[in-house]
Amino acid sequence: MLTRPDRLDPADREQLQTLLARCPHFTATAVHVSAFAEMITGLHGNRLNDWITTVEADDLPHLHSFGNGLKRDHAAVLNGLTLPYSSGAVVGGVNRIKIIKRQMYGRANFDLLRKRVLLTR
Repeated sequence: MLTRPDRLDPADREQLQTLLARCPHFTATAVHVSAFAEMITGLHGNRLNDWITTVEADDLPHLHSFGNGLKRDHAAVLNGLTLPYSSGAVVGGVNRIKIIKRQMYGRANFDLLRKRVLLTR
C-alpha cells in the first residue's frame, strides 16, 4: 500500500487488488495514504486541511488519531509540507555522532570522542 502501484511487480499488484476488493476500510485507508504521500512528495501543504477533514469524515479510527496529531502540531506540519527546507543534514550528522558514541561505549572520555567525531567523515 505504501508503494506506487506502477512500481509493484505483477504478483504484488494482484495481491493488493485482492485485499482492496475484500475490505472497504482497507480501500479507504489506501486512498488516504496515497493522497498524503502525494502531499509529502509534491509539497502540497495547501491540501492538508482538506485531507484532515476527509479523514475525519470516514470511519477509520486509526487515521483519526493521526489526523489529531497533525492538528496538534499543525504549523510545523504545514511548514514541512510547504517549504523546501529540510533538517535532514542535521539529523544525519547527529545520527553519525550517536553511532560513534555507541561504538566507544565505556572505552574513553569526551576528549577521545571529540577527536573521533572531528576526524571521522
